[in-house]
Amino acid sequence: MKIHIIIVLALSLAGCQNVRDRTHDWDRGAWLDLTWDYEASTIYWPTNETFSHDTVSYGINEKGYFYASFSYAAEEHGGTHFDAPLHFSENGRSVEQILPGEFTGKGICVDVSKKTLVDRDYLIGTEDFMEWEHRHGRIPGQAIVLLHTGFGQYWKDPLQYTGTLKPGPEGVRELHFPGLDPQAALWLINERNIKAVGIDTPSIDPGQSEDFRTHRTLFSHNVTAYENIAHLELVPAKDFYVVAAPMKIKGGSGAPLRLLVWIPED
Repeated sequence: MKIHIIIVLALSLAGCQNVRDRTHDWDRGAWLDLTWDYEASTIYWPTNETFSHDTVSYGINEKGYFYASFSYAAEEHGGTHFDAPLHFSENGRSVEQILPGEFTGKGICVDVSKKTLVDRDYLIGTEDFMEWEHRHGRIPGQAIVLLHTGFGQYWKDPLQYTGTLKPGPEGVRELHFPGLDPQAALWLINERNIKAVGIDTPSIDPGQSEDFRTHRTLFSHNVTAYENIAHLELVPAKDFYVVAAPMKIKGGSGAPLRLLVWIPED
């Protein structure tokens, strides 16, 4: 009987320890905002309308108190934004259909900037994830994978960031920036069961893509994406928590995104 009690207590304590290991100490760490401001200079796809923000009211009103209100207009896909499966999948889910648990989770950050800043058309491949795993361990299931290309440093320089200043179809033809290889996207889905992928460029596909196979691969498997992420140079390789909060647009193929990560203290 005494042995049985000791075993039960040991298992109970082990269970409590596991609970503590899975609990975030929200008082020990910091939030990091990975979102670019929306403003007139915010970068959009060459064929898209840009962001506008106009004053409706600003100042002391007729009743004697201050009041401010503005109107804005924006396409779904521009600035730091969220891509729902509907974006490239006819029967894919729209923004409001994504479950809350899909917007949060453990994150990893794969730094390929030494390669992409040499070759701006670089395709991030399976070997890059294998290299990451060699240094940091296996990518956890249901991870949110952030891809640091280093292009975020060019955000205020649209020519460097996108490869072109031209609008319309001609501008699309001149886009040059790195992206994720579709075969690597499929590997992440099938072999690592990831939840979402984000990148600090205008598209998860490379700029010269004409068929957007990476988008199509991700979205046909119900994996979502984030684009135009800010400040990935400040994010560690692992051991952080992601909160992706897009505007809840009913029927939307995408939406402006407030992307946050929690980085605990060591």
